[in-house]
Amino acid sequence: MNNRKIFEATEFKNIKEIMYHAAEEYNEQIAFVIKHKNDKEVTYENISYTRLLEDVNALGTAFFKLNLQGKRIAIIGKNRYEWVITHLANMLGGMISVPLDKDLQYDELESSIIRSKADCIVFDEKLTENIKKIRENKKTSLTEYICMSELEGYLSIPSLLEKGRNEIKSGNKEYMQKKIDEDVMSILLFTSGTTAKSKAVMLSQRNIASNIYAMQCVEDIRRTDTNIAFLPFHHIFGSTCIIMMLASGVKNVFPDGLRYIQQNLNEYKVTVFVGVPVLIEAIYKTIMKEIKKQGKTKLIKVATVLSNFLLKFHIDIRRKLFKQVIDALGGELRFVISGGAPADAKIAKGFNDLGIKTVQGYGLSETAPVIAAENDRVMKHGSVGVPMINDVIEIDNPDEKGIGEIKVKGPNVMLGYYEMPELTREVLKDGWFYTGDLGYIDKKGIIYITGRNKNMIVLKNGKKIFPEEVETLVNRIELVEECMAFGLPDKKDKDDVMLAVKIVYNKEEAEEKYPGKTKEELYQIIWGDIKQLNTTFPRYKHIQKLILTDEELIKTTTKKVKRQEEMKKILADMNE
Repeated sequence: MNNRKIFEATEFKNIKEIMYHAAEEYNEQIAFVIKHKNDKEVTYENISYTRLLEDVNALGTAFFKLNLQGKRIAIIGKNRYEWVITHLANMLGGMISVPLDKDLQYDELESSIIRSKADCIVFDEKLTENIKKIRENKKTSLTEYICMSELEGYLSIPSLLEKGRNEIKSGNKEYMQKKIDEDVMSILLFTSGTTAKSKAVMLSQRNIASNIYAMQCVEDIRRTDTNIAFLPFHHIFGSTCIIMMLASGVKNVFPDGLRYIQQNLNEYKVTVFVGVPVLIEAIYKTIMKEIKKQGKTKLIKVATVLSNFLLKFHIDIRRKLFKQVIDALGGELRFVISGGAPADAKIAKGFNDLGIKTVQGYGLSETAPVIAAENDRVMKHGSVGVPMINDVIEIDNPDEKGIGEIKVKGPNVMLGYYEMPELTREVLKDGWFYTGDLGYIDKKGIIYITGRNKNMIVLKNGKKIFPEEVETLVNRIELVEECMAFGLPDKKDKDDVMLAVKIVYNKEEAEEKYPGKTKEELYQIIWGDIKQLNTTFPRYKHIQKLILTDEELIKTTTKKVKRQEEMKKILADMNE
C-alpha cells in the first residue's frame, strides 16, 4: 500500500487540542509575522505561539461576554491575523464559524448571512459599505457587528482583545474551560458555487482534525518552514491548511497581493506554500520568461537532462545547478502543494526539475478537504497521488477504461449539506461520499482525475470528452492565457454536439511577439496551433470552433471557471 505513514504526527480529536499542543510545543517560536505600513515606514511584528493562544483565548472570552456562546459567527475579509484568531476563537469556544467570500456581491452576501442564520459578523474595514447596508436593511439575524480594525460606531477586534485580557486577569475562565464536542457542526461553509446556488457544507472539528493529521503523516512540513498564506481562508483548503501549518510549528506570513508574489517570496524567505494551479502556473511562467530573456532556455534544458540523469544514481545537484532561478524566488523555496483544481503536469514537472518539490493534492469542501495527494513516496505527474492514510477511495460503476465516479469514505467526510436533506442523500450513501468527479485508479493504486461528471461532453455515438483534458493541452499553446472547452450543437447534425473552445489570449505577449497584428490575424495564428493540436487527438476529439477574446473568464475566488455563467455569456454573444 502506498498510503502509509511517512512522517511522525500526533492525532488530535479537535482544534482546541491542536492549538494547546502547538502553544506548549512551539511556545516562543514565531507563529505569524504581521507587516505594518505607516506612510513609507514598514515594520514587522512577530507573534509567538504562546501569544497566539493568549489572543485566541482573550478574543473568545470577549465573545462569551457578548453572549455569543454556541452562536454562529460569520467572518469576511482578506487573509490576515484577525481572520485567523476569530476562526480559532470560534473553534476553541464551541461557536460555529461561517467563513464568507469577501468578493461576494451585496445580494449574495446578504443571502449567505440569512441562509446561515449568523448571529454575528466579523468583517474587514474595506467591506464597511456593504456591512452598513446589511445593518440598515435588517433582513438578517445578525445582532453583533465587529470590525477587524478600529472603526467608529462598531466593536473592534483590538478593543475586544483588550476586554478579554482584562476578564481573564480578573479570573474569568469560562471560555477556556469550555469542553468541545468534536462531532457537531463547527464550520458552515458555502461551496464556491461553480454551478447553481452554492451549497452550505456542515463540517465538524473531527473532520478538520483528522485531515490535518493525515496531511502531517504524508507531507514534509517542518517546524523550520515559512509558509505564505495565499489560499483564501474562506475556502476550506485555505483554512484547514493554515491550522495544519500551526499544528506543525511553521512561521506564517501574509501576501501583499498577486502582483507582489516574487517580492514577498524574497522578503520573507518563504520555504513552503499551498496554492491553486493558476497561481503556481503564473510563478512558473514568470521564471521561464526570465530564463528566455537571459537567453538561457537551451542551457536550462541541457542542465535538466543532466540533473535528471544523475538523480537516477541518487545524486541531487538541482538546487546548486539552478541556484540563480531559485534565488529569484527568494532562494529558500523548497516545497509547493497544488490543489483546488487540476494542475498541468508539465508545470509540476518543471518545478520538480528545478529542485522545488511540487505535489498535487485533490479534495473537496465536503471532505475538509484533502482525500488524496502525491507525497515523497508517490510522485506521478498528471495524477493526484494516493488516498490519505485515513481515507478509502473507490471508483463507482467504472466503464471499459476503468473510469467512473470517485467515492470516498473517511473521518473527514462532512456531516451533510445544511438544510438540504435530499441533496445530502444524493451524495452520502452507506458512509460513502460521491464526489461527482470522474477518474480511475491504476494498478499501483495511484488516482487520476479525468473530469467532472457534470462537465463531461457525450457525443451521439456514445464517445466521451472530458473538457479538462483538452484545456490542459490548449493552455500550453503560445499566447493562450486561459481557456474553456465545451460542447455546442453540431450544425450538420442537430442531435449531436461538436467540441468548441473559448480562448483568452495574453495581450502583452501578443504585442511583444506579433507587434501590430489585428485580433483576426491573431485568431488565424492560434487557429493554426489548434489544427496542429487536433492532429494529436482522435477524430471525435477535434476542436471545431474557436472563440477568441482578451476578456478574463468568469471565475470563483478560488479561480475555478464558472462554466454555466460562461456558457450563458457565449450563447448570448452568439445570438446577438
